[in-house]
Amino acid sequence: MTQQQSRLGLVVAGLLLGILVAAIDNTIVATAMGTIVSDLGGVDKFVWVTSAYLVTEMAAMPIFGKLSDMYGRKRFFVLGIFLFLLGSVLCGTAHNIVELSIYRAIQGIGGGALVPIAFTIMFDIIPAEKRGGMGGLFGAVFGTSSLFGPLLGAYITDHIHWRWIFYINLPVGFIALALILMFYKESMEHSRQRIDWWGAATLVGSIVALMFALELGGQEYAWGSATILALFGIAAVLLAVFLYVETKAEEPIISYSMFRQQLFAASTLASLFYGAVFITFAMYIPIYVQGVTGGTATNSGLILLPMTLGSVVSAQIGGFGATRTTYRNVMIFSALLFVLGTFLLSTITPETSKFLLSVYMVVAGLGVGFSFSVLGMAGIHAFDMRQRGSANSTLAFIRSLGMTVGLTVFGILQRNLLTGTMKDSFAGASGSGESLGNIRELLSPEKRAAIPQDIMDKIVDALSSSISRMFMWGLIPAGLALMTVMFMGNSRLTVTGRERGKEAKPASADSGIH
Repeated sequence: MTQQQSRLGLVVAGLLLGILVAAIDNTIVATAMGTIVSDLGGVDKFVWVTSAYLVTEMAAMPIFGKLSDMYGRKRFFVLGIFLFLLGSVLCGTAHNIVELSIYRAIQGIGGGALVPIAFTIMFDIIPAEKRGGMGGLFGAVFGTSSLFGPLLGAYITDHIHWRWIFYINLPVGFIALALILMFYKESMEHSRQRIDWWGAATLVGSIVALMFALELGGQEYAWGSATILALFGIAAVLLAVFLYVETKAEEPIISYSMFRQQLFAASTLASLFYGAVFITFAMYIPIYVQGVTGGTATNSGLILLPMTLGSVVSAQIGGFGATRTTYRNVMIFSALLFVLGTFLLSTITPETSKFLLSVYMVVAGLGVGFSFSVLGMAGIHAFDMRQRGSANSTLAFIRSLGMTVGLTVFGILQRNLLTGTMKDSFAGASGSGESLGNIRELLSPEKRAAIPQDIMDKIVDALSSSISRMFMWGLIPAGLALMTVMFMGNSRLTVTGRERGKEAKPASADSGIH
């Protein structure tokens, strides 16, 4: 291996570590939320901890993507790492739930820069003939971190302290920061352009209003209350203003012209549907294991390993497959597995064995993994270096939006199914008024042991039924993902002689590493 290749490898390592800390953060926090709330209080405000991160991350993605096209990748990737690590330190020192939510917002801004810019840098510095394998590697890291987070979060919370789920980001983040600062150098010239501040402001405002409406509706306020209707109204108005502003902006954050590219439009829409269903696998299968089979938090995280392995394998296969056939062919196969895995998970019952559940999860993981690598490559296939940041960040933004809205919508659906089944099961009994919050507390093995077996059986049946029926509803977006990928066209990752010469340059000593 030459010195140049070694340095390129160090740059790639820095990018992978950046993706790792940003992608794993939200799921690692989710498994610790019960402990965090019991320690800091503020059970009525715990949704802010998740919302603050997701809102700022989603809003930052297209903004940083555009800025990276205008002024360079490196400075904004480094800024993203710095803000993410600053937010991590502050989160570990939070004294109440409000402080934690504010610090999570800082983390989210940093996370909004890391993932999309890392993928874009990879496309800038890696020759086209090697992008398939590298795209598979990047997708595998993203998939692994997203699914492995619950296990790591549960272990740290059970055996160390919940504050370390934030502090653990520091060593990994500092290594990523050092590698990028030392070995990555851009040669691309950037022209100074106008920043679309009106677009940024209206986009952020719309997302904030939408997220609070979804998070608070049906919990803090009734869906038909003036507060929730006002939030939805504000979100709609600001979205309309944003869409209008983008038509007038000299350098829009999200360019409508990108969506004229059929491959980009189809890949972006598919990522929305994949994200909406995938996040329910990662969040609700551990709840099923812990609540239905009585496993511990750590055991419920371990159960995600089959899905993790499946997604890692298929992310690699997808990356290489895109060099041998069209993106569409790869993603049709992916979507078929995705639909099958979702259907299989919709059949789980309290009698489903752990082996059978693992098989179902392997199938689902195989279906999901292709999307981590192939959709990212397909999304920026038709764009040059000056547009890749915007294209990649837009796709990442849409995927995160799908995950956020999907988790919220399916969470509401599962909660309503559970509540309805519980009322039917305990009709006329003293337990009929038991709240969802109390039911979730029964996931603790210690508290389960104190519950009479006949009552516990009804609770287990209700929880299992609500989760399986929720997965059944997940077949709708999974099916839409299958329909969408069929419109991806016949493009594939190919390298002509002319492209080889053009694409070799970013990997040279003066244009990506030094």
